[in-house]
Amino acid sequence: MPAADPAVKNAKTNASSRLPDLKPQQKIELFRQMILIRRFEEKAKYAYSVQGKIKGFCHLYNGQEAVAVGTISVLNDDDAVITAYRDHAHALARGTEPNACMAELFGKITGCSRGKGGSMHFFDTKRHFYGGHGIVGGQIPLGTGLAFAQKYTGTNRVTLAYMGDGAINQGAVHEAMNLAALWKLPIVYIIENNEYSMGTSIARSSAGDPLTKRAGAFDMAAIQANGMDLDDVRAKTFEAVSLARTESQPTLMEIRTYRYFGHSMSDPGHYRSKEEVESRKGSDPIENYKVRLIEQKVATEESLNAIDEEAQAISQAAYDFADSSPEPDLDTIYEDIFTPEDQIAEFRPDIRG
Repeated sequence: MPAADPAVKNAKTNASSRLPDLKPQQKIELFRQMILIRRFEEKAKYAYSVQGKIKGFCHLYNGQEAVAVGTISVLNDDDAVITAYRDHAHALARGTEPNACMAELFGKITGCSRGKGGSMHFFDTKRHFYGGHGIVGGQIPLGTGLAFAQKYTGTNRVTLAYMGDGAINQGAVHEAMNLAALWKLPIVYIIENNEYSMGTSIARSSAGDPLTKRAGAFDMAAIQANGMDLDDVRAKTFEAVSLARTESQPTLMEIRTYRYFGHSMSDPGHYRSKEEVESRKGSDPIENYKVRLIEQKVATEESLNAIDEEAQAISQAAYDFADSSPEPDLDTIYEDIFTPEDQIAEFRPDIRG
């Protein structure tokens, strides 16, 4: 894949914060996160397609690992993350336990959403991860609401709201971005452009290239990044996050990436050739980063292979945990629906100015 175009910004984008250099151990940790996501997804694929342990929809992230890991790595622990239904990687990158993630895929009570959400609806509010949403583009107004609350309560936090390239054409997405620009909300809208909206290529679904041109309608900052290059993703996201945190300004990011499997596990992917997929694997983000770490003498091939083996063991342990976990009790169907009013903390803003 060709490198993404240089960052495109409007005149209001003047955040000057510099991305801190990573220490060797931090670089290795980013590799560890990406390879864990890859091995977790491979184990999920096996559980779904071979054993039938996972039911319903299941959207895998193979090929896109640098997007979730790179963007989330520049956040503070109390910043908010919200995404669409291809959400396993974001939860893992945010720190949700692999056991809880796999158990959710299996529909078990030990899952991160108590077995009620499945693949598309991971949640971990303790880590400020707010889903996992199945309606195309539905998470973008919700993410905008999170950013509004962050600004309204003066938290100095920011929100990352992810969407696929198909969701950018949803009307609610544009309504939300319009409000974010008007109200100057601390949010970064991230388009994970994997080139296909389900089975429709971006050339046939979206007018205008790059997709960040849409930001011009709202006088919003726009940035592009190469989603197959972890370092580029981190640098560009940090720029957008700094703008949100220091100036409370929204940004539209387009991160160009590629998924190796179909839209979901039920998609055979006949709309693209095997040659296309194999050729794109030549720019694999994990292999690229592995080579970089070796060239920088941050790690050896042997040590990185050992981390890979550890990721495989963690994924197997998550599978075993999920397989042995109990199903939700029937009585839990009435739980997690409403929060009783007496459990909602009262909030009275200071209106005295």
